[in-house]
Amino acid sequence: MKKLWKRAKLFLKVRSFIPFFIEFFRSHEVALRKKIVYMLIFVGYFLFPFDVIPDWLSIFGIIDDVAIFMLILQKMIKTAPDHLKHKYEV
Repeated sequence: MKKLWKRAKLFLKVRSFIPFFIEFFRSHEVALRKKIVYMLIFVGYFLFPFDVIPDWLSIFGIIDDVAIFMLILQKMIKTAPDHLKHKYEV
């Protein structure tokens, strides 16, 4: 239940992560390999024509995409340098 609450709070703050994304990908402290992997995952998932739950199932298809996005975002935050985590309070 604690994990679910943490993800819900993260989802509500997703809009404020845009500066975090920009600085994460511009940071020299983050390995180029990590940047490439995260970019490929983001782009690959949203360009890949098959979803876990198809989008034509309306809200369930959208929830699927949001859940995957949040999972990737959590992993990205875990690998971010400490100064970025503290700067954006993530």
